[in-house]
Amino acid sequence: MSETQLTRPDSAGTARTRTYSWADPADTLAALPGRPGIEILAAVGRGELPLPPVLAMTGIEPVDVGEGWITFALQPHEMHYNPLGSVHGGVIATLLDSATGCAVHSVLPAGKGYASLDLTVKYLRPVTVDTGPVTATGTVLSRGSRTALAEAKLTDQRDRLLAYASSTCMIFDVPG
Repeated sequence: MSETQLTRPDSAGTARTRTYSWADPADTLAALPGRPGIEILAAVGRGELPLPPVLAMTGIEPVDVGEGWITFALQPHEMHYNPLGSVHGGVIATLLDSATGCAVHSVLPAGKGYASLDLTVKYLRPVTVDTGPVTATGTVLSRGSRTALAEAKLTDQRDRLLAYASSTCMIFDVPG
Protein backbone atom coordinates (compact mmCIF):
# COMPACT_ATOMS: atom_id res chain seq x y z
CA MET A 1 0.00 0.00 0.00
CA SER A 2 1.38 3.41 -0.95
CA GLU A 3 0.33 6.68 0.62
CA THR A 4 0.59 10.31 -0.39
CA GLN A 5 -0.16 13.39 1.67
CA LEU A 6 -0.66 16.79 0.10
CA THR A 7 -0.82 19.94 2.24
CA ARG A 8 -1.16 23.50 1.09
CA PRO A 9 -2.34 26.53 3.07
CA ASP A 10 -5.20 28.59 1.67
CA SER A 11 -5.20 32.41 1.53
CA ALA A 12 -6.09 32.61 5.24
CA GLY A 13 -3.15 30.35 6.13
CA THR A 14 -5.40 27.39 6.95
CA ALA A 15 -3.86 24.12 5.81
CA ARG A 16 -5.89 21.91 3.56
CA THR A 17 -4.59 18.34 3.74
CA ARG A 18 -5.51 15.28 1.75
CA THR A 19 -4.09 11.85 2.35
CA TYR A 20 -4.91 8.91 0.16
CA SER A 21 -3.69 5.38 -0.19
CA TRP A 22 -3.65 2.94 -3.06
CA ALA A 23 -2.78 -0.70 -3.53
CA ASP A 24 -0.20 -2.09 -5.89
CA PRO A 25 -2.05 -2.69 -9.19
CA ALA A 26 -0.01 -5.87 -9.82
CA ASP A 27 -2.78 -8.17 -8.55
CA THR A 28 -5.25 -6.78 -11.06
CA LEU A 29 -2.70 -6.91 -13.87
CA ALA A 30 -1.93 -10.54 -13.04
CA ALA A 31 -5.64 -11.43 -13.28
CA LEU A 32 -6.13 -9.91 -16.76
CA PRO A 33 -4.96 -12.83 -18.92
CA GLY A 34 -7.17 -15.43 -17.21
CA ARG A 35 -10.48 -13.66 -16.57
CA PRO A 36 -13.04 -11.93 -18.79
CA GLY A 37 -13.28 -8.15 -18.40
CA ILE A 38 -16.65 -8.23 -16.66
CA GLU A 39 -15.23 -10.59 -14.02
CA ILE A 40 -12.26 -8.29 -13.42
CA LEU A 41 -14.54 -5.26 -13.07
CA ALA A 42 -16.96 -7.08 -10.77
CA ALA A 43 -14.05 -8.29 -8.59
CA VAL A 44 -12.77 -4.71 -8.29
CA GLY A 45 -16.29 -3.55 -7.35
CA ARG A 46 -16.52 -6.24 -4.64
CA GLY A 47 -13.09 -5.34 -3.28
CA GLU A 48 -11.52 -8.67 -4.27
CA LEU A 49 -9.08 -6.84 -6.55
CA PRO A 50 -7.71 -3.38 -5.73
CA LEU A 51 -9.11 -0.19 -7.20
CA PRO A 52 -6.90 1.29 -9.90
CA PRO A 53 -4.67 3.97 -8.31
CA VAL A 54 -6.29 6.74 -10.39
CA LEU A 55 -9.64 6.01 -8.71
CA ALA A 56 -8.04 6.32 -5.25
CA MET A 57 -6.44 9.61 -6.29
CA THR A 58 -9.63 11.17 -7.66
CA GLY A 59 -12.25 9.59 -5.40
CA ILE A 60 -14.10 7.93 -8.29
CA GLU A 61 -15.99 4.87 -7.06
CA PRO A 62 -17.39 1.92 -9.02
CA VAL A 63 -21.14 1.50 -8.50
CA ASP A 64 -22.39 -1.28 -10.77
CA VAL A 65 -21.39 -3.18 -13.89
CA GLY A 66 -23.11 -5.37 -16.45
CA GLU A 67 -22.21 -6.66 -19.86
CA GLY A 68 -21.71 -3.61 -22.06
CA TRP A 69 -22.15 -0.95 -19.36
CA ILE A 70 -20.72 0.37 -16.10
CA THR A 71 -21.57 3.13 -13.63
CA PHE A 72 -19.12 5.16 -11.53
CA ALA A 73 -19.87 7.81 -8.88
CA LEU A 74 -17.99 10.89 -7.76
CA GLN A 75 -18.68 13.24 -4.86
CA PRO A 76 -17.31 16.62 -6.01
CA HIS A 77 -14.90 18.24 -3.54
CA GLU A 78 -12.86 21.44 -3.48
CA MET A 79 -9.80 19.36 -4.33
CA HIS A 80 -11.33 18.81 -7.77
CA TYR A 81 -11.71 22.53 -8.49
CA ASN A 82 -10.11 24.60 -11.22
CA PRO A 83 -9.29 28.30 -10.60
CA LEU A 84 -12.89 29.25 -11.47
CA GLY A 85 -14.42 27.26 -8.59
CA SER A 86 -15.87 24.33 -10.50
CA VAL A 87 -14.70 20.76 -11.01
CA HIS A 88 -11.77 20.75 -13.42
CA GLY A 89 -12.60 19.42 -16.88
CA GLY A 90 -9.74 16.93 -16.59
CA VAL A 91 -11.40 15.31 -13.57
CA ILE A 92 -14.66 15.02 -15.49
CA ALA A 93 -12.80 13.68 -18.54
CA THR A 94 -11.07 11.10 -16.32
CA LEU A 95 -14.43 9.98 -14.96
CA LEU A 96 -15.95 9.73 -18.45
CA ASP A 97 -12.86 8.00 -19.89
CA SER A 98 -13.08 5.44 -17.07
CA ALA A 99 -16.75 4.86 -17.87
CA THR A 100 -16.28 4.43 -21.62
CA GLY A 101 -13.16 2.29 -21.30
CA CYS A 102 -14.52 0.03 -18.58
CA ALA A 103 -17.78 -0.41 -20.50
CA VAL A 104 -15.64 -1.76 -23.34
CA HIS A 105 -13.66 -3.90 -20.89
CA SER A 106 -16.94 -5.45 -19.70
CA VAL A 107 -17.45 -7.11 -23.10
CA LEU A 108 -13.91 -8.38 -23.62
CA PRO A 109 -12.98 -12.02 -23.14
CA ALA A 110 -10.07 -13.18 -20.99
CA GLY A 111 -6.73 -12.19 -22.45
CA LYS A 112 -8.00 -9.03 -24.16
CA GLY A 113 -7.31 -5.45 -23.11
CA TYR A 114 -8.16 -2.00 -24.41
CA ALA A 115 -6.72 1.48 -24.68
CA SER A 116 -8.51 4.72 -25.49
CA LEU A 117 -7.72 5.94 -28.99
CA ASP A 118 -9.74 9.12 -28.53
CA LEU A 119 -12.11 10.79 -26.12
CA THR A 120 -14.46 13.60 -27.08
CA VAL A 121 -16.08 15.37 -24.15
CA LYS A 122 -18.92 17.89 -24.19
CA TYR A 123 -19.28 19.88 -20.96
CA LEU A 124 -22.89 21.00 -20.58
CA ARG A 125 -23.17 22.32 -17.00
CA PRO A 126 -20.66 23.29 -14.34
CA VAL A 127 -20.09 20.75 -11.57
CA THR A 128 -19.42 22.04 -8.04
CA VAL A 129 -19.63 20.81 -4.47
CA ASP A 130 -23.23 22.10 -4.48
CA THR A 131 -24.06 19.80 -7.42
CA GLY A 132 -23.83 16.84 -5.05
CA PRO A 133 -22.93 13.31 -6.09
CA VAL A 134 -22.65 12.67 -9.82
CA THR A 135 -22.73 9.42 -11.75
CA ALA A 136 -21.16 8.47 -15.06
CA THR A 137 -22.63 5.57 -16.98
CA GLY A 138 -20.67 4.19 -19.89
CA THR A 139 -22.26 2.05 -22.59
CA VAL A 140 -20.76 0.13 -25.50
CA LEU A 141 -22.31 1.19 -28.81
CA SER A 142 -20.33 -1.11 -31.11
CA ARG A 143 -17.60 -3.71 -30.70
CA GLY A 144 -15.48 -5.19 -33.42
CA SER A 145 -12.40 -7.38 -33.22
CA ARG A 146 -9.94 -4.44 -33.15
CA THR A 147 -11.93 -1.42 -31.96
CA ALA A 148 -14.99 -0.55 -29.92
CA LEU A 149 -17.10 2.59 -29.67
CA ALA A 150 -18.57 3.67 -26.33
CA GLU A 151 -20.36 6.66 -24.84
CA ALA A 152 -20.74 7.96 -21.30
CA LYS A 153 -23.20 10.34 -19.70
CA LEU A 154 -22.51 12.30 -16.51
CA THR A 155 -25.65 13.13 -14.55
CA ASP A 156 -26.57 14.62 -11.19
CA GLN A 157 -29.11 13.33 -8.66
CA ARG A 158 -31.92 15.07 -10.57
CA ASP A 159 -30.87 13.17 -13.73
CA ARG A 160 -29.69 16.37 -15.44
CA LEU A 161 -27.06 15.76 -18.11
CA LEU A 162 -23.83 17.51 -17.03
CA ALA A 163 -21.38 16.16 -19.60
CA TYR A 164 -21.25 13.65 -22.43
CA ALA A 165 -18.36 11.71 -23.97
CA SER A 166 -17.71 9.32 -26.80
CA SER A 167 -14.60 7.20 -27.15
CA THR A 168 -13.02 4.77 -29.54
CA CYS A 169 -10.98 2.04 -27.86
CA MET A 170 -8.37 -0.18 -29.43
CA ILE A 171 -8.64 -3.86 -28.48
CA PHE A 172 -5.48 -5.93 -28.08
CA ASP A 173 -4.10 -9.14 -26.63
CA VAL A 174 -2.88 -8.88 -23.04
CA PRO A 175 0.54 -10.47 -22.54
CA GLY A 176 0.10 -13.49 -20.36
